[in-house]
Amino acid sequence: MKRRHRVLGAVVAAVVAMSGVVVLGSAGHSSAVAAGGTGTGYLHTSGNKILDSTNTTVRLTGINWFGMETDNKTFHGLWSSRTWRQQLDQMAQLGYNTLRVPFSNDALKPDAKATGVNDYTNPDLVGLSPLQILDKVIGYAGEKGMRVILDRHRPTSAGQSALWYTAGVPESTWINDWKTLAQRYAGNTTVIGADLHNEPHAEGTNPAATGSCWGCGDTARDWRLAAERAGNAILGVQPNWLIFVEGVSCPSGGLSNVWDGDPSNDEDCGWWGGNLSKAGQFPVRLSVPNRLVYSPHEYATSVYNQPWFSAPDYPANMPAIWDKYWGYLHRQNIAPLMMGEFGTTLANPVDKVWLENLMAYTGTGVNGISFTYWSWNPNSGDTGGIVGDDWTTVNQAKQSILQPYLIPPTGGGPGPTTTTTTTTSGGGAGACRSSWKLDNSWQGGFQGALTVTNTATSAATPWKVVFTLPGGATVASGWNGTFTQSGSTVTVTAPTYSPSLGAGAAVSLGFTANGAAGTPSSVTLNQATCTS
Repeated sequence: MKRRHRVLGAVVAAVVAMSGVVVLGSAGHSSAVAAGGTGTGYLHTSGNKILDSTNTTVRLTGINWFGMETDNKTFHGLWSSRTWRQQLDQMAQLGYNTLRVPFSNDALKPDAKATGVNDYTNPDLVGLSPLQILDKVIGYAGEKGMRVILDRHRPTSAGQSALWYTAGVPESTWINDWKTLAQRYAGNTTVIGADLHNEPHAEGTNPAATGSCWGCGDTARDWRLAAERAGNAILGVQPNWLIFVEGVSCPSGGLSNVWDGDPSNDEDCGWWGGNLSKAGQFPVRLSVPNRLVYSPHEYATSVYNQPWFSAPDYPANMPAIWDKYWGYLHRQNIAPLMMGEFGTTLANPVDKVWLENLMAYTGTGVNGISFTYWSWNPNSGDTGGIVGDDWTTVNQAKQSILQPYLIPPTGGGPGPTTTTTTTTSGGGAGACRSSWKLDNSWQGGFQGALTVTNTATSAATPWKVVFTLPGGATVASGWNGTFTQSGSTVTVTAPTYSPSLGAGAAVSLGFTANGAAGTPSSVTLNQATCTS
């Protein structure tokens, strides 16, 4: 598995203390409050809010699914024993309403080949180009009411770049590829915007900086000006998209040189893509109003042990640090924020405290700061994922911290809603069929999938599956439905995004359980007994 290459932005020998940061009061904003989901139609902004086409407030609570930026040129995990649809089903069931998709310009080339696809699990993807696979993922995500943000992660699959262009991938290619994507998905409200370039950062030592700066005025290095050029080009093709702009690491674009004896060359730097401290003074100016979302990145000690993690007042010091780098934009009602990446392995107890405090800082409910967690993938070398190496088992330690802040998708998508038929109930044996697959077992637990097929002539709407777990086993986590358990009886009800199980259709109810592995019995679908 390919390791996720994440490195710290600027590592400075001297860090300016950040205590006592003053934050102005947030201006008020009146808007309708959404009960959940990602809203209707295209999105736009007002103050620090993201709104849908009815001016209802939307909070994006999403996940990163990477791979298209690597030399596989498509989503990782397509090699696993799970289908790509099952991956999206589980994301939605867990409450992630937005998918951030990293890609490289290599994956957009006409001759690009997708590799690492399991032709047994995902036969419908075999032979498709990276963009054709992306089309299918976007289509299904839209059916589930999820939104998609496209993230230009790297110029090539070889690695990230300090600037938004390289000798081999000039700025013209970067912009033209973005325009092509905007045209490809024009009219598809599932795709809501462009994260222009991932983690612009410092390079070279001050005063001879060569990396991305913010507000320095050098058109070859000023990320703020480049974001305006690309953002306006995209809006010229697709004026309905949101433009997501990350920060830099050091506003000067160079690393501090603490050995030159000149303190004027030294500055306070943060994570790659995480420093938006100059955006208030030098804002990104777009040709279409109400389309700008700032998108900082934020990480924990598993990526790099920043000095603030060992401060005597940790974690009480963190809100002032977040305020300084990016939080002021939200608090002062300047613009919306969408944390595009944040994550940790949770191996260090300090990181658990960090994640709990960061989530509390974003706020609960629809008015909180939007985010896409890094990552779904287990093969992120310095953060791990929400799912384990089997691409199924949920990391409950992470999920439990994120769960209170997640707003699940609730229907929607680019197409019309499909009309379902009447509920199937009763009918006796033969109205459904069940099969059990044990995927994994260990001391004290197991994981498997119960597949239930509706063999009746009409749809089950909403569907409900009931079964018995043997030997006192208890469900720990499940997906593709809502699991509850009373004694040995497990009830799985249909998720809101997929309430109907059509005639001849099947649902795979995957779950992990505590106890000895055994085959579920007495399976029913809407009270009809299933044959095995």
